[in-house]
Amino acid sequence: MTEIQNSKRFDLEERTFNFTKSVIGWINKLPKSLANIEISKQVIRSAGSVGANYIEANESLSKKDFVMRIKICRKEAKESRYWLKLLNCNTKELETEQMKLIQESYELMKIFGAILQKTNPN
Repeated sequence: MTEIQNSKRFDLEERTFNFTKSVIGWINKLPKSLANIEISKQVIRSAGSVGANYIEANESLSKKDFVMRIKICRKEAKESRYWLKLLNCNTKELETEQMKLIQESYELMKIFGAILQKTNPN
């Protein structure tokens, strides 16, 4: 792998890690309603799964395994977006952060979709 590819891989690992950390930090600021508590559990799992599966993809033993892991990354980013949209904010500041996290999950979906197209052009 070239240094540029290695750097991009690391950047995406870091980006997915930061996405998960940002989701957790934002959730800790939300009002503690029953719905928010239950939905928060879901979004933390899906957001964390994006980065965890990307790390697994980078350590894959075959192209087939790599493609499967990247598909999971895309799916988990999409699921994260869904859960993020459902969480209830009580301030404009939290709502602004929510929109940024939703946008980041959308961008991650697009990135993983592009990786899939380049890896598996069929």
